[in-house]
Amino acid sequence: MQLPTGKKVYFSSDNHLGAPTKEASKVREAIFVKWLDEIKEDAAAIFLLGDLFDFWFEYKHAVPKGFVRVLGKLAEIKDSGIPIYFFVGNHDLWMEDYFEEELNIPTFRKPQEFEFNQKTFLIGHGDGLGPGDYGYKRMKKVFTNPFSKWLYRWLHPDIGVPLAQYFSVKNKLISGDDDAKFLGEDNEWLVQYCKRKLETKHYDYFLFGHRHLPMEIKLKENSKYINTGDWINFYTYAAFDGDELYLKKHPVNAS
Repeated sequence: MQLPTGKKVYFSSDNHLGAPTKEASKVREAIFVKWLDEIKEDAAAIFLLGDLFDFWFEYKHAVPKGFVRVLGKLAEIKDSGIPIYFFVGNHDLWMEDYFEEELNIPTFRKPQEFEFNQKTFLIGHGDGLGPGDYGYKRMKKVFTNPFSKWLYRWLHPDIGVPLAQYFSVKNKLISGDDDAKFLGEDNEWLVQYCKRKLETKHYDYFLFGHRHLPMEIKLKENSKYINTGDWINFYTYAAFDGDELYLKKHPVNAS
């Protein structure tokens, strides 16, 4: 895609809507919807890099209750002709075809390559990539197994949804206090993943979420890794103006 003059590509991740409480989530949802309203004026495309929801599971005839404001805003923006791309995260990995059928938004489960203004991008959520984290990688295989999903659908939504929401919040504090600490380049597994990818192919930019920590790291002279942070503590996102990719912070005031 060649960006029209004055247009930008926007990237965000890790809203974890629905957690830790319905009331707190609505406040953050309002802030995010306001941001979407603002960027639609100059957006050439919008990338959502996963964990938009703290939990999402699609039954055959039901999806989790709530989130109508953000879903409505995404539908409005997509219907206006602005492309939106969604990458499934580790908290909404049970997403099936709801976004594609209801919102006409394509969804991806693995990192994808894109090109804007002759700049190459590798984009994804970031979970399970790079060395280590073997416990999560094993767990992901179980959770994404078709038989596991089939079994879970036998739980009535009134039981299955609140049960999963409880464990989602309990087992991963969305505050990000434990996660949001820079570990150093040698210990940041997404940095290691990017460096390994560069051994076989050049990318100008690597864009991921998942870490809940806004990061901008130079990998080589003309290659950079950016983590978009989150909409819990940092309210950060990335924007590409046709020449440069950079991190920005959205004001928290939703009024």
